[in-house]
Amino acid sequence: MSSPSRSVLILGGTGFIGWHACGRFLRRGYRATVVGLPPLPQQGLFPAEVNVVLADLNALADAEVTRLLQGHDAVIFAAGADDRVTPRRPAWSFFRAANVLAAQRLFTLARQAGVKRGVLLGSYFVHFARTRPELELARHHPYIRSRLEQEQACLDATLPDLALTILELPYIFGTMPGRVPLWRPLIRYIRATPVLFYTRGGTNMTSVEHVAEAIVGAVEQGRAGERYLIGDENLTWVEFLNRLSRVLGRRKRVITLPNWAILLAFAGVKLLHWLQGREGGLDPAHLLELQAINTFFDPEPSRRALGFGSGGLDQAFAETVEACRVSR
Repeated sequence: MSSPSRSVLILGGTGFIGWHACGRFLRRGYRATVVGLPPLPQQGLFPAEVNVVLADLNALADAEVTRLLQGHDAVIFAAGADDRVTPRRPAWSFFRAANVLAAQRLFTLARQAGVKRGVLLGSYFVHFARTRPELELARHHPYIRSRLEQEQACLDATLPDLALTILELPYIFGTMPGRVPLWRPLIRYIRATPVLFYTRGGTNMTSVEHVAEAIVGAVEQGRAGERYLIGDENLTWVEFLNRLSRVLGRRKRVITLPNWAILLAFAGVKLLHWLQGREGGLDPAHLLELQAINTFFDPEPSRRALGFGSGGLDQAFAETVEACRVSR
């Protein structure tokens, strides 16, 4: 049974995760409004019953945003800037505006508009910032600092009037119409290189369908103020590359490079950013400390709480690879 909350607004609803979440809400009987930057990635992306608003919410006055929010039972923040962005220096100003201030404003206005439920899509890096303090992730990486401060700012802006649930997301696979998967550079690398060179370590991965299920589960049964780690399989980078290679039909040898070799490459990336007047959301000088460890976790407590599924990761890999092939 779905909850009595039957109307949802998704900021970032025209993006990868937001589009899948919208479809899941519709199948559960919700009415949906999606807000995203113009243009649509593809015409006919949503059924006619979805209210599609193409606008930069940060450019709208508070009164306009409040009018959009009124009448909705839940609001989802599926927007913001991810760690691939390399803005002008200092990166912190950019990520603070995109992730902290934008989310805080949305949920503050949602609470004032009478919205009762909220879901913030964050990063699992925040979990490791809390559990691995010796890595000082928030100090070294502007993106991770923004996600950490985003969570607290949104909790402060909402509780107790708006029940906010936070989902901390890992690596996600799958496709949507009109958008190229962010994994295309890696797929090209696997295709083009006879031997694959990578770091040691590994991480958790999941399909976008299960993330969408978790978002709906968070609206329907998530606990206010709770942080949920969303994921599926823990894979080393070698296991991950082997499985992508199998999908491509090209089994390849994977060589784990020593840390010093990776550090030289990352130092080159940081120098290039500096020469361009840019700064990455993840500092290359300290990225190896995160990349070369096993950022694993157990998703079962969150799965039991929110009711999202498991499995199907190889199918998500295959769909991702095919979408990258078509978009070459």
